Amino acid sequence: MKLMRGAKPSPRHRLAAATPHVGALPPPSQLLWLPRQLSMWGNATYGDCTVAEEAFAKATSAPEIFIPDDVVIAWAEANGAIDGDTLIDVLDKMQTIGFDQDGHKYLDGAPLSVNWFDRQGLMAAIAQGPVKIAVAADQLESTIQKLSVFPHNGWFATGYTLDVKLDHCTSLCGYGPVPWLAAQMGVPVPAGVDGATFAFAMFTWGSVGIIDEPSMLAITGEAWVRTPTTIIK
Repeated sequence: MKLMRGAKPSPRHRLAAATPHVGALPPPSQLLWLPRQLSMWGNATYGDCTVAEEAFAKATSAPEIFIPDDVVIAWAEANGAIDGDTLIDVLDKMQTIGFDQDGHKYLDGAPLSVNWFDRQGLMAAIAQGPVKIAVAADQLESTIQKLSVFPHNGWFATGYTLDVKLDHCTSLCGYGPVPWLAAQMGVPVPAGVDGATFAFAMFTWGSVGIIDEPSMLAITGEAWVRTPTTIIK
């Protein structure tokens, strides 16, 4: 199967100047943003992962907002993200340009940087909405390519080792014990996966899977939460 990437690391000066997210309330112990309708949003053909993640984030609204693939691809083409872009550039543009659909404009709120090594802080950010992250995707793609059926929700990513070559944008959209996340997605916990492990739900390539915390930490190099996730005008 064809899986494209396209994320570029955000400039260091933007990371250094970013306002950090601070959770105001204790987050729930487990949580999952899982839209009923998902798509590749062009990421099987184009390196528009940074924009596909934006469409996913909009789909987690209540009621859900589904942005069609052609709208996402057109936005990526018009805004220089069809063959790759930085996360912060897309976050900046989504605050003023947004997706146009059905007479509405769907925008992002202001982005705040998230410390993904702080579990409670990351949980608090995800409780506000999906957290946009930059990852090194070699091991992630290997996990997906081994699946007999894809896309489907509930794949497992475990045992990853440190990789700092950031080249893909995904979304952390939930967290909790592995058995709880698996139950929400209607899949069993595979043999050999520690049920006591804390894990995160991750959207990428048209599906949501489960990645254990050590593996997430091994491949993540940047994280942002939108405040709020969606503004409708």
